[in-house]
Amino acid sequence: MSFTQTILNAPRPAAIRTVKLPRRINYFPSPADWRNETLYFLLVDRFSDGLEAQRPLLDRTNLAAARPVNWRWDLWSQSGGERWQGGNLGGVASKLDYLKGLGITTIWLSPVFKQRGHLNSFHGYGIQDFLDVDPHFGDRKALVDLVALAHSKGMRIILDIIFNHSGENWTYPAHLPGGKFQPHYTSARHAFGAWRGEQGEDVGVITSDEQGVWPSELQDPDKYTRAGAGNLGAGSIDDPQAEHKRTDFITLKDFNLDHPHLMGELARCFKYWIALSDCDGFRIDTLKHVSFEQARNFCGTIKEFAANLGKSNFFLVGEIAGGDFEQDRYLNVLSRNLNAALDIGGMRITLNQVAKGLQHPADYFAGFDPGNAVMGSHRAVGEKHVSILDDHDHVFGKKIRFSAEAASPNQVAAAVGIQLFTLGIPCIYYGTEQSLGGPELAERIWLEGFGSNDRYLRETLFGAEHPRKDGLAGLDSAANPCDDNLPGFGPFGTVGHHCFDPASSAYIRIQAMAQARAQFPALRVGRQYLRPITFLGNPFAVYGNGEIIAWSRILDDEEFLIVLNPHGTQMRGADILIDSALNPLGSVMTVVVNTAQAADANYLVDSVGSSKPARRLESGIHCVEIRNLGPAEILVLVNRV
Repeated sequence: MSFTQTILNAPRPAAIRTVKLPRRINYFPSPADWRNETLYFLLVDRFSDGLEAQRPLLDRTNLAAARPVNWRWDLWSQSGGERWQGGNLGGVASKLDYLKGLGITTIWLSPVFKQRGHLNSFHGYGIQDFLDVDPHFGDRKALVDLVALAHSKGMRIILDIIFNHSGENWTYPAHLPGGKFQPHYTSARHAFGAWRGEQGEDVGVITSDEQGVWPSELQDPDKYTRAGAGNLGAGSIDDPQAEHKRTDFITLKDFNLDHPHLMGELARCFKYWIALSDCDGFRIDTLKHVSFEQARNFCGTIKEFAANLGKSNFFLVGEIAGGDFEQDRYLNVLSRNLNAALDIGGMRITLNQVAKGLQHPADYFAGFDPGNAVMGSHRAVGEKHVSILDDHDHVFGKKIRFSAEAASPNQVAAAVGIQLFTLGIPCIYYGTEQSLGGPELAERIWLEGFGSNDRYLRETLFGAEHPRKDGLAGLDSAANPCDDNLPGFGPFGTVGHHCFDPASSAYIRIQAMAQARAQFPALRVGRQYLRPITFLGNPFAVYGNGEIIAWSRILDDEEFLIVLNPHGTQMRGADILIDSALNPLGSVMTVVVNTAQAADANYLVDSVGSSKPARRLESGIHCVEIRNLGPAEILVLVNRV
């Protein structure tokens, strides 16, 4: 019997030390190069419950029709910030073809591990049981089945993991300044209070699966730093005892990773998930909040275990808050033990503004400049950089999706085009392909904290009628687990309508670009050059203010020219510099992507398959002419079809 079958046929292990992990068994192999992948990050609770066939597709031209009489924005907002919505692993499985059709090759799931039942931590980052799946999402078999189904379709699954902290599984003594839940930070150590019971009450001894924390190895109070709630940004990133490395993550309890055996026990928990689920990688939460040495040791042992199962390039990508410099430091120190960092710092905000024509494109492309880039060298950055446009946190900048302030629904596709066609590994946030961005502008005045609260980054795509009831009542399948007093947190401020539309403007455009990226290696691994342009008699230069942005990806003798009009409302045109050696006089460049044509088959300007000659100017510059490129549209041309 296989390891997976043995584990699934038995209750969840009470102790990780009792689990005999497999070795030297061939599991689903890793990709040779993660730059060949297109990632998609989803919050399991907010993506799909698999019941979309029971709901109508949302009509985005008439959002008011999907809001019942006496609609209240405060209740919609409350639902999204405080309750589980009902998305689950079966729902993800039901949408694999939808994602594959978009061009997604790898799905990054938000944490699926068991949370405290009395809390509404739908995000998954407050783990109570490190060896079980949260019942809101399904069970361990549902995860195993999802990964197997994805693999059968040629897709991969990345799990989101946390080894810096556990959930709110115990409390401090009530007399401490700040109270029992978030006492003031100390550079020393607070006393331990009590474990939390099933309903959150204090208990002295853990006697059931719903109390305290599991596995049993984590039930030692000395395995927690017990420093209270401090400043998550305080102290030097190089100091292993800095406040940001010792503090609890608000109420989530920091692990004392210097405690003997704890690091190995936590690593073994996540090795268990690799062996059980056959997943393909981990996104590692709050990596900045552990020391370099702790991060290197953890990532190293995970890499070695995965390699012994035939996963020679098991993907480890770190969430490293604090900006691009901090990301670079961890990448440099961890070296081969960490594949990549999520680009959640300044580059994400710059990408947002450049894609809208509001910031000079050189500001974004300078991040890839050899010798000057914070994120690394010209070639290495492609492997070390996971491009992010939107995510569930927006640690920097406004907490609203790109589409909330876009000039048109398809402008988000143009931003994704930058992700797909520049150096790095692109990651699309769920709902981006449907231009999710909250309700229409006129309705946002009713939403408290719109732009500053991360709940507005987390609308559901599936549009449940109601969220789950508060706490454990939301898990009571014998009764009605839904709260009929609140509306579901549906897309665009609606309820009871799903938004899985493969004919939407953004979906179709992203699909066309992702297909080209998969077809042509140069668009994934080629060298990259920002190209000067000229228009209306202006000299060749890189321009801002919504003018054409062009860059080349070159692989051997192939030059792909990507041309973006970032202006949201006006056409643009320019002559664009190309490599004269690769494109001699008499040669042509052929259009392989036209996003406007992808969305409208009758659009015939610069249609796919048409060619443009390489022109030689008196100055000796070789260029191609681009005229009348529509707002927020992209062309891709190549000199070798």
